[in-house]
Amino acid sequence: MKFSIDHKSPVPLHIQAENLLRNMINSPEHLDGKFLPNEVELAKRLAISRSTLRQALNKLVYEGLLIRKKGVGTKVTEPVISSKSKNWLSFTQEMNARGIIVKNFELHVTWVTPDEKIANFFDIGTDKKVLKLERLRGKAEGPFVYFISYFHPRVGLTGEEDFKRPLYDILEKDHMVIATLSKEEVSAIAADKFTAAKLEVEPGSPILFRKRFVFDQGERPIEYNIGYYRADSFVYTVESVRE
Repeated sequence: MKFSIDHKSPVPLHIQAENLLRNMINSPEHLDGKFLPNEVELAKRLAISRSTLRQALNKLVYEGLLIRKKGVGTKVTEPVISSKSKNWLSFTQEMNARGIIVKNFELHVTWVTPDEKIANFFDIGTDKKVLKLERLRGKAEGPFVYFISYFHPRVGLTGEEDFKRPLYDILEKDHMVIATLSKEEVSAIAADKFTAAKLEVEPGSPILFRKRFVFDQGERPIEYNIGYYRADSFVYTVESVRE
């Protein structure tokens, strides 16, 4: 890769430096969280001032392509996992389509009595047991999401299902329950000690918290789901179409 900029070009030096850095980020030797050369070395090699170089670096840091650590250096960020809201029915399939094989680190199925919030959503009594499904999922390198789902007793889940299969396939093919509507709430929170241990982050680290309320064709509630995502390896995107 040509590592130089054209000082006679009408294109501003910081723009040329930015484009060069983008190419470096996309080159194999700088992928997967490796560090760039330090600012002094980069500026010297490009024959530009450090302030000009910082303009380029700051733009890429702002875009999330680089991360700067004081006293350590500037590092290429690792690719994040992305999920789109319109694909809420096929999380596993969406990840597989992106070339990401989803691994289940933990999978727990229990019958529990719901708290008042969940019971009110399902319109049942707090003495009525519901199936609770917990899944810690991620890539081979480590987990990035912790899901907890509660299901209305009407759905007919027994707890004996193979929950390594896509969840909504199980509901539709095994129990003839078709999920057709999802309502969601997404926010940023600090990881408590329990969730931090699950996601292998420090307690207090920022994580993405998502509530999902799922309904069948008759708009009857079938699932109350909450998810905790590692903020450094997952981005949740929403697409809106104006009608």
